[in-house]
Amino acid sequence: MPTLSVFYGILIQMFWRDHAPPHFHALHADFEVLIDIRTMEVLEGDLPRRALAMVLEWATEHRKELMEDWELCERNQMPKPIKPLE
Repeated sequence: MPTLSVFYGILIQMFWRDHAPPHFHALHADFEVLIDIRTMEVLEGDLPRRALAMVLEWATEHRKELMEDWELCERNQMPKPIKPLE
């Protein structure tokens, strides 16, 4: 699974040819969450509140890039890295 970004110990990843809806995985310590790119809704899993807030802030800033990476992954192509949260 390609890693798109890393910040504050949080990894943002996507699977190639993953199931709909368009989403990404955020991993932090022993936690993992799947987030819908279009709605920023948590589809599955859990993260500590502060980590989730940072992930949602980052994803909102980079929604367009996340959708572009989703489309690349659907075609089994390597997604592009995305700037971390600053």
